[in-house]
Amino acid sequence: MSSESADDAIFKALANGKRRQMLDAIKEAPMTTGGLCELFSDMDRCTVMQHLKVLEDAGLVIARREGRERWNHLNAMPIKAIHDRWISRYAGHAVSVLEALKSELEA
Repeated sequence: MSSESADDAIFKALANGKRRQMLDAIKEAPMTTGGLCELFSDMDRCTVMQHLKVLEDAGLVIARREGRERWNHLNAMPIKAIHDRWISRYAGHAVSVLEALKSELEA
């Protein structure tokens, strides 16, 4: 997968609020798929699995089987790559614009 299509998959995965909530849920510690289904009881198991598939395809979740359980682990590296490639570059520019505005207003 090219870098551009990998970025597209990450942005697609992060574009959905439920998927971001799932990532937040497994940020501190991995959870089983059953645990995520309990946490997101407003969705059926099939829908939770579909969201997990999108997150896995984007490389944001790594699933490991332990017996009958499927443990979902956060992989934050794709998010860091997006930050390094996109967010940090634009954030630096925004900060310099705000600093210039502050200086101008104080003068």
